[in-house]
Formats: sequence, structure tokens, C-alpha cells
Amino acid sequence: MTIGVLALQGAFVEHEVMLQRLGVDYVELRQSRDLERPFDGLILPGGESTVMGKLLRELSLFELLKQRIQGGLPVFGTCAGLILLAEEVEGGNPCFGTMNIQVKRNAYGRQLGSFHTEEKMEGLGKVPMTFIRAPYIEAVGPRVKVLATVDQHIVAAQQGNQLVTAFHPELCEDLSVHQHFLSMLS
Repeated sequence: MTIGVLALQGAFVEHEVMLQRLGVDYVELRQSRDLERPFDGLILPGGESTVMGKLLRELSLFELLKQRIQGGLPVFGTCAGLILLAEEVEGGNPCFGTMNIQVKRNAYGRQLGSFHTEEKMEGLGKVPMTFIRAPYIEAVGPRVKVLATVDQHIVAAQQGNQLVTAFHPELCEDLSVHQHFLSMLS
């Protein structure tokens, strides 16, 4: 099993460390020729969603990745990655638009609004959740399963082959969210 990690900007190295801890191979996706390498799933890391969207288009990654996601490639978006997958983005434009969710960007405020908590995530029990200038999901479509909420805001969801979290599981020691994503590949 090999996971493609979008490595344009943001917290991609932290996801790679989690994959290494789980004994999973990965490839960094930085330009269109990187898509020629085989990979079984995709991680869209946290970072700056506007910058990532712009780079995806400039580097000719956007259309090919969107086609693969729509074709069933399992994808895990954290924070900015969640925003990239959303059909509707308050205060911004959709990027891939493949997941039937409406997202509020920077919902928890600026950097000073960052926080850490532990909450239950369906099927996983309590998981540590680190929020940094995080979005949350305001609304979900009928095919979307809500997996976790914090203060009545949706912070994790799944729709078919797409898993999203508003928090950064890659910044904690707990491997359960990444293990859940990898289970989607079987």
C-alpha cells in the first residue's frame, strides 16, 4: 500500500511521519509527473487552502486528482484539505468540490483561537484533536456521515471514499484516525 501526500505546502511532513509509524509507504505529490507513480490513497494536509488550490492548478495537478477522487480514490483531508474537498465554502471558492459539505473557513478564529481537546469520534472512541485556525462543517448532504462534533460543530465526516477532519490528527501521537483512513483502502 502506498499513499500519495500532497506536498505543496502545509503539514505534509507530519502526515508522512504518521504513515512511517504505521509502516506505510508514501509518495510526495509536487508536480504532475508525480501522479505517474502508483498510489492507493491520497492525503490533503492542513495548510493554506487558497494557496494549495492555486498551486494545484498552476502545477497541473488539479484535474487529474479531481478525476481520481471522483473515480473512487480514497482521500483524507485535514483542515485545509477538508476545505479543498467541500462543495460549498463560506468566505471562499470551492476547489475539488467532491464532498457534499458546506464549510466555514477559519471558524475558530485566528492562530490565537487554536486549541486542543479530546472528543469521541465514531468507531474510534476518544481521540485527541488539535485545531489551528480550523474550519468546521456547517451542513452535510444526505450521503455524508458525521463522525465527530465539538461544541455542536461538525469536525469530522465521511462520504464514501472521502474522509475529512477539521482538526490535525497528524500533530498528536494517536494513530487511530490515520488507521481509520487506511482501513478505507481495503
